[in-house]
Amino acid sequence: MNIEKVLVDFSNWIWNLPLLILLVGGGIYFLIYSRLLPFKHFLHAIAVIRGKYDDKSNVGEISAFRALSTALSSTLGMGNISGVAIAIGMGGPGALFWMWVSALIGMATKYYTCSLAIMYRGKDDSGVVQGGPMYVIMEGLGKNWKPLAVFFSIAGLFGSLPIFTANQLTQVLNDVLLPGLGYEASTKSSLLIGIVISVMVSIVIFGGIQRIANYASKLVPFMVVLYFLSVSYILVINQSNIIPAFEQVFLDAMTGDAVLGGSLGALIIVGIRRAAFSNEAGIGTAPMAHGASKNLEPVKEGLVAMLGPFIDTIVVCTLTAMAILVTNSWQNPNMGGVTVTLNAFIKTMPDYGAVLLVFIVFIFALTSLFTYSYYGTKCISFLLGTRYKKIYNYIYVASISLGAISTMSGIVGLIDISFALMSIPTMLSAIILSPKVNKATRAYFNKLHLKSNII
Repeated sequence: MNIEKVLVDFSNWIWNLPLLILLVGGGIYFLIYSRLLPFKHFLHAIAVIRGKYDDKSNVGEISAFRALSTALSSTLGMGNISGVAIAIGMGGPGALFWMWVSALIGMATKYYTCSLAIMYRGKDDSGVVQGGPMYVIMEGLGKNWKPLAVFFSIAGLFGSLPIFTANQLTQVLNDVLLPGLGYEASTKSSLLIGIVISVMVSIVIFGGIQRIANYASKLVPFMVVLYFLSVSYILVINQSNIIPAFEQVFLDAMTGDAVLGGSLGALIIVGIRRAAFSNEAGIGTAPMAHGASKNLEPVKEGLVAMLGPFIDTIVVCTLTAMAILVTNSWQNPNMGGVTVTLNAFIKTMPDYGAVLLVFIVFIFALTSLFTYSYYGTKCISFLLGTRYKKIYNYIYVASISLGAISTMSGIVGLIDISFALMSIPTMLSAIILSPKVNKATRAYFNKLHLKSNII
């Protein structure tokens, strides 16, 4: 039996109409039910991030800004650089449009799921306050719903594995670093790279959420600015192709002609699937990071969290897509994943583009690798207890080498399946508990109005 084919076929089956209705339909429900809250209070969310409403006496492990940075350090990763390339390779330029749609809807989803992560926090067996869909289910819906919480946590153990990021980081190092040193890529070189990455990651992840958040809060803003400047240069050099690229995105979004032979439904699924992979709205990972925030106000944390899909998909994924489209690097059938983005950099900056992207990819990948270990340890702590956290981290570190030598399609299939399964309890619990969030939202903004501090 071909395990890779089984994974790909199952991921294609599960990412179909029912899941589309749950993620997109649920997101539209949140958007309407909140009366377009993500767009009405966008500026207020930015003020919260800037610390205008911080209370240093609050409980929790990290600040709201660090919670966002930690969440973004997982979403701002290989999904933005190689995931976008995979989406365009599978669905053509029109996939980007449906990624935008999914992100705008996902802002409302993030608001509800991450507000609930603060509203219904629980304690692990060590007495430490924790948040995430499993605790939302237990504290918000009751112990009768525990099987759903267990279901999420089991899926989360697999969804948090670093195999995709390790695979794509290894691919770009094999494509650029080894030829520069006079070596050819091989399974042995991939394994060696995987071992080196494992050592680097283990130094940070065994330090816990404080150390992860500390690194993330420093690296995330830096890598976003550096990537923005790099892609901006590509767009300036290829400025005559920018308008045609956007025209291609909108035209293809309505037809799916570029790759999928006019199958608009398949194109929409590709766009939403890759957007979910990138910004994770509705999947349940971000609530685990935001649930560790010192914020006691659920609405404030939800407002901070809803900026995630905007930064991740509307800004960063669009930058990657435009770089790929204006250089036409996506049209090479012999390239896939991160190599497509790498080709865009090399075409525009032949002397240093490859080295620049390797540096950027390295930072993106490391911050993702740091954060996903935290998600996995939260899942195993819920299932078996905190004493098993280090055991999961050992498995996590070992899986980096496995991801480095595995095929991309099989890995993408496994992570897609895990994310799909995680989204079911995350979205169901959020939809059921959404009236609680609306009630808290009204109370929060009424209180701000009374203080005359609303933005």
